[in-house]
Amino acid sequence: MANNALSGIVNDMDIADSGDSAPSPTVISASAVSKLWGDVPVFTDLTVEIGRGITGLLGSNGAGKTTLFGMLLGLHHRNSGDLRVLGEDPAHAGPELRQRIGYSPEHHDLPVDVAAQDFVRHIAEIHGLPKREATTRSSDALWLVGLGEERARPIGTMSTGQRQRVKLAQAIAHGPSLVVLDEPTDGLDPVQRDDMLELIRKIGTEYNIDVLLSSHLLEEVERIADNVVIIADGKVAAAGAIADLQIGQGGALVVLDDQVEAVAGSIQAAGFAVRVDAGRRLFVGANEPIEALAGAVRDAVAEHEASLRRFVPLQQSLEDLFLNEVHGASA
Repeated sequence: MANNALSGIVNDMDIADSGDSAPSPTVISASAVSKLWGDVPVFTDLTVEIGRGITGLLGSNGAGKTTLFGMLLGLHHRNSGDLRVLGEDPAHAGPELRQRIGYSPEHHDLPVDVAAQDFVRHIAEIHGLPKREATTRSSDALWLVGLGEERARPIGTMSTGQRQRVKLAQAIAHGPSLVVLDEPTDGLDPVQRDDMLELIRKIGTEYNIDVLLSSHLLEEVERIADNVVIIADGKVAAAGAIADLQIGQGGALVVLDDQVEAVAGSIQAAGFAVRVDAGRRLFVGANEPIEALAGAVRDAVAEHEASLRRFVPLQQSLEDLFLNEVHGASA
């Protein structure tokens, strides 16, 4: 039932590609964006381009993730800079842009006396769907998130995990092209969390809906996201494809047949950290560009006419990347 429901939602979308041109590869772009709450700066120079697919937004508590979501939705206005969502400025765009965006907030404060299906239908109508279509879409979306048999229940009688799924249902029922999810697995038990992550991944990969989500669980982002944006100190500390950000940033493993100490000395003299391990292995250059490491190893091996058996870039975890970018290598 779930797959059929999602197919119905997506197939009926009227915001899908209406012309022959391909959709823009840039979903969100920000250039020198600043935002203050009173005299307190949240962003001082936020510059980033977010492409298609599933993107995880990471930052410490208070870094401005929810504020950024508010600006993307047109709820908060920036103080300066340029911000575009699906090619439009959310601060000045009309309802046409909001019809193309779905949003699931972090909080669980939903109307307690309203049935889930009525709430989801109402949000779909706010996004511009006729009542009959909104009714069908709300039922489909609730089946999709595993609440089909509970759709007539008042939201106030539902658990936190069920409310989380109601929020996802209302975010996708109108068939948006971009879904913004603020802590989408908060309140879910491990099984529900796995189901939610699988669903989000399916939405982003099989049904051509771009997803921007925040989560304090880095393993979740690493598991389902294609891209990541890390914000710290009012700016973007790192952004790009997770694989590109991770690969090489953990240094490299070098295995030699001979001249281990000599090669290690030359690599160290070139400015890279080196740790000599048993079995003719070197661990070199954590947090250094892999191209620079490869060049230093190549030169050292050639200098000492050593026999190189292996050169393997080491991939750090997303948690390592986050800690390095937000708190520094000493964190």
